[in-house]
Amino acid sequence: MSNIQTTEPPAEEASPRRSVHHVLDDNLASARLGGSQKNRDKIIAAGKMLVRQRLSLLFDDEDYVEDGLLARFEDGLPGDAVVTAFGRIDGREVCVIANDFSVKAGTWGNRTFEKITHAQEKSVAAGIPIVYLFDSAGARIDEQFESFAGRHAWGNIFYNQVQISGRVPQVCALFGPSPAGSAYVPALCDMTIMVRGNATAYLGSPRLAEMVTGEKVTLEEMGGAEMHCTVSGLGDVLVEDDQEALAAVRVWLSFLPPNWETPAPLAPPAEPREGRTLEEIVPLREAEVFDMEEFVESLVDEGTFFPYKELFAPEMLTGFARIGGRPVGLVGNQPNHMGGSIFPDSSDKAARFIWICNAYNIPIVFLVDIAGYMIGSAVERQGIIRHGAKMIFAVSECKVPRITVLVRKAYGGGYLAMSGAPMHPDAVIALPTARPALMGPDAAVNGIHYNRIQEIEDPTERRAFIAQKQLEYSEGIDVFKIANANAVEAVVPSNQLRGELIRRLRLYGKRPAVPIERRQAVTPA
Repeated sequence: MSNIQTTEPPAEEASPRRSVHHVLDDNLASARLGGSQKNRDKIIAAGKMLVRQRLSLLFDDEDYVEDGLLARFEDGLPGDAVVTAFGRIDGREVCVIANDFSVKAGTWGNRTFEKITHAQEKSVAAGIPIVYLFDSAGARIDEQFESFAGRHAWGNIFYNQVQISGRVPQVCALFGPSPAGSAYVPALCDMTIMVRGNATAYLGSPRLAEMVTGEKVTLEEMGGAEMHCTVSGLGDVLVEDDQEALAAVRVWLSFLPPNWETPAPLAPPAEPREGRTLEEIVPLREAEVFDMEEFVESLVDEGTFFPYKELFAPEMLTGFARIGGRPVGLVGNQPNHMGGSIFPDSSDKAARFIWICNAYNIPIVFLVDIAGYMIGSAVERQGIIRHGAKMIFAVSECKVPRITVLVRKAYGGGYLAMSGAPMHPDAVIALPTARPALMGPDAAVNGIHYNRIQEIEDPTERRAFIAQKQLEYSEGIDVFKIANANAVEAVVPSNQLRGELIRRLRLYGKRPAVPIERRQAVTPA
């Protein structure tokens, strides 16, 4: 007879085991709920989503790994107000760091920064993007002595962001507040998406500003989403609600590789949207403006244009798109706004976008219709030279494939900033409407014939003289002259530009983008 015991163990032995698992299940379920029902109801009443609802929309499925769920659970602060999770977006692994506003308003405690920094370090080691879903009232003053001044402190979050920058993509969706030091998280990301009416970022609150400076200002005026997306430039994309913010995160990531060592992902090609042709869009007369965004939409794969800082410095158009299924960064002058001239803000905007593309292997297409940098005492006081140098710096050190398209005018320093031939792009392509010159007819005639113009006393005669000289100068600006001098790689009909770009992007994409070897470039301030 077998000595193997087949009877069930006594009830008093099985019960403790079952109770341990029941307790664990209960605690895990409670921790996943986050804060109190009252706090969760307030968030929902404000038109916002709970943190795990955001995760459900962002990730492909519920099959994700989470760290530190039970951190500070016994203190009544489940997860210490932050969720750090690893899952898939469109089949690609990503890390998500998300504040839980239902737990003490998403504030940072002494375990919060541990969870965030550990997630950052794991992400860069794995070579996967980081998504920050921020909704936090900032650091906890009552825990500052454990978490502020030492080497093991909140500041490690920002330090890590800088070390990670350019190695894996970092995107922040801002759903609510991000005050004081925590405001640097969105500022240090590659992309910041802000929800209108809910997202705020500021170093000092309106109440603090009134105490210190006497200024009375609303929260929206101080650091609201619309202000940051139109005035300060902190925000890159303005959206209407949480769902749109999460969708924007997914779209932005779709253009980028998981890290700097891998190529940008290809997609099935699509035709441009139906509408006017490029030839129909671009006027022959320089004085007539056109919409560069319409030009872009008629050039790229339909539905793929994703603007970057669309509401900030709109005289400069920047954004991602696909041409023949290949992701590209677009930098174009927008004649509809300020004639497309370059201002301090538009130079900063373009420089940052170029740096993002260069970091993550995204080829850049420049669409040039530029009279030059804006002139005058106002912009000189704003530092147009200093800011303008950033754009020239970014273009000059850019090593990903660059193709410059001369759409119409390409004058002076603006031509250089827009990746003109001296900036060593892979190719300069001219359309038949291209007009490259040191300066435009107005400025050139005034410079060349200034003394003669001043000598003509009769206003009618003076105007006629100026008009005649401008016509003569304009007739001398000829795209075929620069082609004859081998200053461009090709002159192509406007409606054949897309095919030309597809072929050249495929060709130039075969070469490695080798970085410049040096310890540190001294970037213009």
